[in-house]
Amino acid sequence: MQSQLTRRRFLKSTALSAGFLPLLPYLDPTPFSSAQAKQLDVYVFSKHLQFLGYDAMAAAAAEIGFEGVELSVRPGGHVLPENVKRDLPLAVNAIKKQGLLADMMVTRITDAASELNQEVLQTAADLGIKHYRMGYFRDSDEYSVPQTIAFCQEAMRKLAGFNAKLGLTGNYQNHAGNRVGANIWEIWQMLEGLEASAMGCQYDIRHAVVEGGYSWPNGLKLIKDKINNIVIKDFRWEKRDGKWRVINTPIGEGMVDFTAYFKRLKDYNIHLPVSVHYEYDLGGAEHGDRKLKAGWTKERILQMMKKDLVKIRQLWEEA
Repeated sequence: MQSQLTRRRFLKSTALSAGFLPLLPYLDPTPFSSAQAKQLDVYVFSKHLQFLGYDAMAAAAAEIGFEGVELSVRPGGHVLPENVKRDLPLAVNAIKKQGLLADMMVTRITDAASELNQEVLQTAADLGIKHYRMGYFRDSDEYSVPQTIAFCQEAMRKLAGFNAKLGLTGNYQNHAGNRVGANIWEIWQMLEGLEASAMGCQYDIRHAVVEGGYSWPNGLKLIKDKINNIVIKDFRWEKRDGKWRVINTPIGEGMVDFTAYFKRLKDYNIHLPVSVHYEYDLGGAEHGDRKLKAGWTKERILQMMKKDLVKIRQLWEEA
C-alpha cells in the first residue's frame, strides 16, 4: 500500500498523468516540483461521484489525480447509514485498491445517543477512518443565540468523549446561511475546552468569504488551531431577478482570494487534508444525483473536476 501511495503522489506532482492526457488535451502537464505543493493532499467529496458505484467511483478519483476520497455516509449519500456495516467496507476497500486514502467521511451525526450513529462511527473507526464531518445544528427563534451555542457545546462535548474512545475526530463545518456556525466565532465558542483531536473544525473558505467578506482572515486566525481539514470551492455574487445571489464557480473564477488564503495557510504551517467540493453545474453531480442530466457524460464531468484540481495545485504552488 505504501508503494502504491508513493507512486500515486509522484503522479500528482506531475499534474497530469500520461493516461489522462487524451481526456484533457487543453491542460498544461507541467510538473509541480516544490515541496509545498507536494504537501497538499487533495481529496474529492464522493457526493459528486454518486452516479458511479464504489469501484468506478474510486477508479475515477484515481484517474483524475486525487490523493483520497472523502466518503458521503449519510441519508442520500454514497453509503447509507442503515447499510453501513455492509457497504462502508466495500467503499473503503474500493478506494484503497486504487492506492488512495480513505480516512475521511461526511455524516449528519450531531450526537452519539442513537444506536445508528454509534454503529456508523464504530464501523468507520474499525475501517481506519479518522475524520468525519458532523451534521449541522439549526437555530431556533425559541432560544437566544447564547442558549443555542450552550446547547451545541454540550452536544459536542458528549460526542467528543465518544470520539476519543474510538480514536475518531469529529469536525464541524462553517457553512453560510442560518445554520449554527455560519459565523466562525460560534464554532470557536462551541469548541472551547475540547481537544482538537476529538472535535474540531472543517474550515470552508468559500463559506467564510460569503459570510465574512474582507474579514475572513480574522476568523481564520481565531480558529486555526482547531482546524483538522479544509474544504475548497469558489463563488461570486451576482444579481438575478433583482436579487443578489451567491453563484458557485470553478476554482479561481470567483471571489475567493486563494493566493492570500494559501499564503496564510503556509504562514500558519497548516498542511491538512483538503477536500474539493463541486457546487457549480455538473449535470446533477453537484447535488449528488445518481443519474446525470441529458447531454452530460462521465468524461465531461471528470474533465471539469480535473481542471479544478490542477488549478488548486497551481494556486498553491504560486502562493
